[in-house]
Amino acid sequence: MGLFRRNPFGHILFLKKWLIRIFGIITHKRYRGFNELKIDGSEIIRALPDRNVLFISNHQTYFADVVAMFHVFNASLKGRADNIKNIGYIWQPKLNIYYVAASETMREGLLPRILAYAGAITVERTWRAKGKDIQREVNLNDTENIKVALSDGWVITFPQGTTKSFKPVRKGTAHIIKQHKPIVVPIVIDGFRRAFDKKGLRIKKKNILQSMVIKEPLQIDYDNESIDEIVEKIEMAIEQHSSYLKVISAEEINEKEELNKLRHWRKNY
Repeated sequence: MGLFRRNPFGHILFLKKWLIRIFGIITHKRYRGFNELKIDGSEIIRALPDRNVLFISNHQTYFADVVAMFHVFNASLKGRADNIKNIGYIWQPKLNIYYVAASETMREGLLPRILAYAGAITVERTWRAKGKDIQREVNLNDTENIKVALSDGWVITFPQGTTKSFKPVRKGTAHIIKQHKPIVVPIVIDGFRRAFDKKGLRIKKKNILQSMVIKEPLQIDYDNESIDEIVEKIEMAIEQHSSYLKVISAEEINEKEELNKLRHWRKNY
């Protein structure tokens, strides 16, 4: 074991554990205090193997989404049923959880650099940099790092590569799925965009009901399904397929308004 034992990326696990503990305590009230996080599917987390699991999710903020998943995953593994009550679950966190993030984002300031040590797999965007559209070859080191992370544990990725809704899923995620054959677990989140700023560091509004739905692993024929078929399956699973952009009836609008009222959560004493 040893005090200075490292993960495959050279990060000292003892230091990573303390970073997760500290940030877990600091951020807990963001999901159970200032706001409330409604969770569905924690039993799925407990049933997963320790390695080669890829979580795919829609994306609403740079950091708040990932931090919430760290909370939910660790709480679920400690037996919490769809809740993050009692912060004690963070004392012995799962240390082989990683998340894919843009290198450009993780270099913007000291705090992102610290958060990167907690588990970021940084990749160079091939389609955008510094707010401008570009075309760049895939960095093979990036895909190799994702392979290493899957071999060591769980990886969280946001296959749209942006916090904007209904943007196309990048084919790179489908290539990773076909090549490494991970268990693919979809997650659908909501409420984070209303609660936090774009980076997910500053609380924008309180008393917002956030939600995280963890779905059953996707059934994928790794050998026979095409890249495009897997991309479409991902889009449907994280509810970002174009079919979700339908004309909404007056009745559905009224139902949505009622739901939004419920999202202004008030704590019961």
